[in-house]
Amino acid sequence: MAATGQIEMLGNRLDFDYSQGVTGYVLLLTRILTGYWFLHAGWGKLMAPEPFAAGGWLANATGGSPIHGFFVFAANTPWLLDLTNFMIPVGEFLIGLGILVGAFTRLAAFFGGVLMVFFYLGNADWGHGLVNGDLFGFMMFAIVGTLAAGRIYGLDTIIEKMEFVRQRPALKYLLG
Repeated sequence: MAATGQIEMLGNRLDFDYSQGVTGYVLLLTRILTGYWFLHAGWGKLMAPEPFAAGGWLANATGGSPIHGFFVFAANTPWLLDLTNFMIPVGEFLIGLGILVGAFTRLAAFFGGVLMVFFYLGNADWGHGLVNGDLFGFMMFAIVGTLAAGRIYGLDTIIEKMEFVRQRPALKYLLG
């Protein structure tokens, strides 16, 4: 479980090795739970007896949302609605799979975070405050992606050692 990295915090560069101790295991558990959560959500939508339909959710997204107009526009635009009906279940499944097995973890966490922002803004019923499950989901993706959780017992460790990736160091930003 060799996972090391550098981070700059408040102007100081820190080296860390989170594979030695409980931090690595907590990060691994966070990655597995987050991956399973999205994999299961996508699979449930893909295998449901009725096809997934985002139109009702989009059209009825909370009126208090700062992007309510966009949601209504998306619900009333056939090609955008079709894309949403396809991308939410497939996207959730693929994001969950990537994070669960630790492959292209940062890329998957980025798109998971994007979906969570839309879910957060679409479920903008902030009667009990701004902090809700969608915001916590966003934070899970931010943690998994930022701390390169795919390097701990994940396929990203193997992928990063491939010659193709070593010749293109920028690809490491998608891995981890």
